[in-house]
Amino acid sequence: MTFDIIDRVLHINVDMVTSAAFAALLFVLGYFIRSKVGFLEKYCIPAPVVGAFLFMLLTWFGRSTNIFAFNFVTSLQPVFMLAFFATIGLGVSFSFLRKGGILLIVVWVMACVTAVLQNTIAVTVAPLIGLEYAYALLCGSISMFGGHGTSAAYGSTLEAMGYSAATLVGASASTFGLVVSVMIGGPIARRFVEKYKLRPDPDENIDAGVMQVNIDTGQKLIHLDIMKNVAALLFCMSLGSMISRWIGILINMEFPAYVSTMFVAVLVRNINEKANVYKFDYPLAEKIGDVMLGLFLSMAMMTLRLWELAEMAGGMIVILAIQVLVMVAIMPILFRVLGKNYDAAVMCSGFFGVGLGATPTAVANMSALNSRYGTSRKAMIIVPIVGAFLVDVINQPAIIWFISRFVENLG
Repeated sequence: MTFDIIDRVLHINVDMVTSAAFAALLFVLGYFIRSKVGFLEKYCIPAPVVGAFLFMLLTWFGRSTNIFAFNFVTSLQPVFMLAFFATIGLGVSFSFLRKGGILLIVVWVMACVTAVLQNTIAVTVAPLIGLEYAYALLCGSISMFGGHGTSAAYGSTLEAMGYSAATLVGASASTFGLVVSVMIGGPIARRFVEKYKLRPDPDENIDAGVMQVNIDTGQKLIHLDIMKNVAALLFCMSLGSMISRWIGILINMEFPAYVSTMFVAVLVRNINEKANVYKFDYPLAEKIGDVMLGLFLSMAMMTLRLWELAEMAGGMIVILAIQVLVMVAIMPILFRVLGKNYDAAVMCSGFFGVGLGATPTAVANMSALNSRYGTSRKAMIIVPIVGAFLVDVINQPAIIWFISRFVENLG
């Protein structure tokens, strides 16, 4: 970590390892604060968000007063994300997916409909408030379902088309969605849980046969077993990254590495069930995943530029506020369609996270509920699969259609 004074502002330059240490400290701090503040625990606010949000306020103060500024190196952030999604994939047995097939389809259809609706709202409201369609669409499913990665990709594309503020608008909208999704998603689902007195039902959530797939055997792993589990995890991350690059070349568009990583991990898990190449330990993978998610989310949020929200144009705020209200209105409908049970409540919290933030945000929302009321394994598998990949089957072509239909200077 180094310090520089530039234009009378203290710049704190944080290297890669120290940036990860910052994220870990904020992760732990978030758990501590949440355990002491009943409101945060009660309404299932994710722990990484608590600590990182306080840090965002600190960085905002430094910028607004021109006293100091942090410059982080976030090279490890994609690694944390890949590791997390690899553990998600390693937790998926085909026997499990057969049990949750219809719910997967329902969540997928709802996500696709919602994504198209978000873009429809954007182009409908834009002319009423005098906002250019390009910027309005960046407040649609590009930033809502797509998050910062998709916003950055389309932002650069739209900048090349002549919309100079596209990247900033996309980043601001994504930041807004991320913050709102973690602040509202958990409390909405908690209301369903408390109102209907819902709790996990092992017989309904997942049958005994499937439960045995991921059960903790209680056997102590030797060092070689642990190393094999870690090696399998790294293999999934590496092969998944390579496959995403190959797919990106074929479709002439960036393909999310975490999507292919998750599906490689699914294949590795199920091939290993037949071949017994190594002694897979689900509790170990789950714990690694929890840590990776916490580090990723802490690092992602602590580097967000909260002041971008204060600088957002009034037209953007109008569209984003409508997007939030629509998502809130969808929640009771989705809850009923999914069965009005505990799994449905947890999936609603995840859906809210996916629909306004990103897949890791969705998992953070669901994890907060799981830690308070009990685990919904269906939700923890179905929502990430939909949010990380399946929704893009419709969302990406829909985004391209809306841009080609409404945005000028396409050539």
